[in-house]
Amino acid sequence: QVQLVTSGGGLVQAGGSLRLSCAASGRTFSSLAMGWFRQAPGKQRELVAAITSGGSTKYADSVKGRFTISRDNAKNTVYLQMNSLKPEDTAVYYCAAGPNWFTYAYWGQGTQVTVSS
Repeated sequence: QVQLVTSGGGLVQAGGSLRLSCAASGRTFSSLAMGWFRQAPGKQRELVAAITSGGSTKYADSVKGRFTISRDNAKNTVYLQMNSLKPEDTAVYYCAAGPNWFTYAYWGQGTQVTVSS
């Protein structure tokens, strides 16, 4: 079992930055792929960024060049650095963990990110 605790959301103006954190406990964190998802009102949940246990990363086209996912295995934490935020980035953001970046078995609670224009 893996427990995920997400933090770092908030309200920011367009063009600003936020960093989300997701602290994991339970299974060996370093063996897990980690992902950040988001869900805006009336829209489906979408994958924003993911990182494998080996450090490979992938991003949604809408956030490439603006968001960076990283992990610190010593702290059992994954981060999402979000720069140049846009109003369309407004959503509830979720952290997830799984055996690979196609399969997520564990989910954290969501954190609200609101970007004002």
